[in-house]
Amino acid sequence: MPKMPSMIHFCLPPSLNYSICQRQSEFQVVLLTYAIIRSMKILGIETSCDETAAAVVEDGANIMSSIVASQVDIHARYGGIVPEVASRQHLITALPVVESAMAEAKVAWQDIAVIAVTIGPGLAGSLLVGVNVAKAIALAQGLPLIGVNHLEGHIYANWLGHSQPVFPCLCLIVSGGHSDLVLMTGHGQFERLGRTRDDAAGEAFDKGARILGLGYPGGPAIEAAAKGGVPSLPLPRAWLKGSDDFSFSGLKTALLHLVQDKGLLDAPLVAEAAASFQQAIVDVLVTKTMQAAERLGVRQILLAGGVAANKTLGNYITRHSPVPVLIPPPNLCTDNAAMIAACAYYHFQSGKIDGYDIDIVASLSLG
Repeated sequence: MPKMPSMIHFCLPPSLNYSICQRQSEFQVVLLTYAIIRSMKILGIETSCDETAAAVVEDGANIMSSIVASQVDIHARYGGIVPEVASRQHLITALPVVESAMAEAKVAWQDIAVIAVTIGPGLAGSLLVGVNVAKAIALAQGLPLIGVNHLEGHIYANWLGHSQPVFPCLCLIVSGGHSDLVLMTGHGQFERLGRTRDDAAGEAFDKGARILGLGYPGGPAIEAAAKGGVPSLPLPRAWLKGSDDFSFSGLKTALLHLVQDKGLLDAPLVAEAAASFQQAIVDVLVTKTMQAAERLGVRQILLAGGVAANKTLGNYITRHSPVPVLIPPPNLCTDNAAMIAACAYYHFQSGKIDGYDIDIVASLSLG
């Protein structure tokens, strides 16, 4: 089977019916036969948690549109995400969000080469909405479908815009559900070095904010409160020596006991506790990432995930890193569909295409 030239972007002509060439090998032959030298536009769809997102990305880097319908205000009244509420809201907003992304990008269906969608990890009900919308569009328009790992998508947010990551690189993925340290040696080549053994960093921020009465979502709330405080309280760090894993449940418990003992109710004490809690999380994330980077001799560090938008984390890791650090802008750290489309671009270039029978994997891992 001949390889597809890497310098050519392959797009399906509108007349090509993808359903007649479902197998990857057949599809590669069709691509070679109908190759068109032009830009490649991918529609990405993301519904893994509580944001409904769609985006059109050109050549894996140029964001033509990115629409995100957030459910933060809906879930804030419950102090966290309610899965059933999230999936029902996706049903309401999915198609309008896709239509808005297409309109903002000023493209028609004949301009789209691939449909990309998050298949996991995430909330099962939420994932199902996005995947079924993507299947319906791909089937109706005769377009190839690519399922994307949400965590891999977060990493590929670093390829959007003018960023030029280099391999091998070390990826720190920090979000509400994950804290993973991953070695990336090439496109699609990952080795997970460490993960959280209990609470993820984002989850710890949410729980810490709840303890301090700061509201939801916890990450931005604690970051804002910490600006008025000094990190002087003696909160623990779980170093887990000999391992690249993380643990934040003990820190959360220590904060709870501190509040119970001191009765942290006034603003100065809350700010001091928020700053101390944030610094404890940042210390562990940065120190363990630096240790792994030096041990492995990587050329770059990539931050990814919602917690990567935390300015204290970004400043601290940039200041202490022995190698360059890439951090996506805040709107690309949180869940979005542009990162899913960017990731799918590299899947497509390597010939990785999924069938219309693709299913969700709620507990999908990376590496």
